[in-house]
Amino acid sequence: MITVWGRKTSSNVQALMWCIGELELSFTRYDVGHKYGGNDTPEFLSMNPNGTVPVIRDGKGSPIWETGAILRYLSNRYAKDPFWPEDLEARTHIDKWAEWSKINIALNFTAPIFWRVVRTAPQQQNQDEITKAIHKLGNVLNIAEKQLQQHHFIAGNHFTLADIQFGHILYRYFDIEINRPYHPALINYYDKLTERPAFREHVMISYKELSVS
Repeated sequence: MITVWGRKTSSNVQALMWCIGELELSFTRYDVGHKYGGNDTPEFLSMNPNGTVPVIRDGKGSPIWETGAILRYLSNRYAKDPFWPEDLEARTHIDKWAEWSKINIALNFTAPIFWRVVRTAPQQQNQDEITKAIHKLGNVLNIAEKQLQQHHFIAGNHFTLADIQFGHILYRYFDIEINRPYHPALINYYDKLTERPAFREHVMISYKELSVS
């Protein structure tokens, strides 16, 4: 049994829970962070001194924090080829796209765009900064667009861990009210993700509690 500490509206928790769902692992999750609190207690900080979510414990093992490390742990322990291949070169190819997605997609969307659009009061929003951030992300998504024109998924023709890191922000990206650049292959890819039960359950979640009016 995997124990998860982290609110379901955290995008990092959503990536983790989507992975757990795809791997069909048993879990117990506790809402921690944001309005739920609990991430500044001595008990939580003893598991993760950063006070961030998610944190997991697999059975009686030691707590693990940092989403990328957690995803690789779960994949190494529970996943099979092609999601996370045994072959080092094939696995590294997937890990490369997963890391690219974390650094270039998630970090260029969550704070620069999502926070400014959803988690900032309208009267305090800087539309010029939002537009610049969308343009910057769009340039990176051009790389994904080219990749998805050639392959069914971000790292190739099979669903892998890289799709978790890349795709977990796309529900919010396509749902919020912004002027997005047109990427038809990305749209088709996103439509395929919405057909996956674990994506619908763990990623397509209302973020209303995060909004500032």
